[in-house]
Amino acid sequence: MVWGPLIAWYLFLAGASAGAFLTAAFVEAKYPDSTKMRIAGRIIAPIFLGIGLIMLMIVAEAGLHNPLRFVYLVMNPGSVMTLGVYFICVFMPVALAAALLEVLKKPVPKWLTWIGVVAAFAVAAYTGFLLGVVKAYPLWNNAVLPILFVVSALSAGLAATSFVGLIVDRERFEQMWLVKKSHVILSAIELVVLFTMLVIVSAGSYEGAASVQMLLTGQYAVPFWIGIVLFGLVLPFAIEGYPVFITKRVETSMTSMVVSVIGEAGVLVGGFLLRLLVVMAALPVAYL
Repeated sequence: MVWGPLIAWYLFLAGASAGAFLTAAFVEAKYPDSTKMRIAGRIIAPIFLGIGLIMLMIVAEAGLHNPLRFVYLVMNPGSVMTLGVYFICVFMPVALAAALLEVLKKPVPKWLTWIGVVAAFAVAAYTGFLLGVVKAYPLWNNAVLPILFVVSALSAGLAATSFVGLIVDRERFEQMWLVKKSHVILSAIELVVLFTMLVIVSAGSYEGAASVQMLLTGQYAVPFWIGIVLFGLVLPFAIEGYPVFITKRVETSMTSMVVSVIGEAGVLVGGFLLRLLVVMAALPVAYL
């Protein structure tokens, strides 16, 4: 294992930040009257990314002792890390500007939103490629991981924004059927992509199979099945899918609100555990 829990926090927070910004843009386009939820997404985005960058700087301890290493990083455009820095250098100022405009109750220009949308997708994808370029680790070095992290980032950002929406503007939030449907669809896609990746990794090498075994039946099986699969994917899918596709009516009881809050929290916990376990369970090709 070349990285630990702090890099998992960074990957989660950066992805959720991008997802929150994209959620705010989606809400603005489809539900222009839902100002509280839009503002929540735009404020969450720079806060999450800022905390994540602090985590990344702590991980890059050598860089803190030798600041020139950060300069060299920016000057190496062939590196995925360098590309990530470029993406963040675009996304962070845009996210901050959008949040500040919302706080000042001024309109966010469409061009600024679109730049943020493109940069947010780039940041979400980069969090997957950051691990994917490490060829010695089969659990990381596969084409499916960036897709999984993008879907998970969208889901986590949506969950964080929805969590706030449930608290501060529940009546309007319960009417946002497209947001709820997006939650269900993202959970289903993430579940399929996750197990597709595990099948591919398991079939690719002995070390990959050993990593997958650690997740499915080994030392990480409990957090994988309970934290990621059950609470992070299946439970949110059922909680959001039941009123949208089964009863097809707005839920207004306190019980339904508590259940929804649990579902959103489950997505966030599952999103973090996904990155943590992917980092922790990765075994190098030469580990034997």
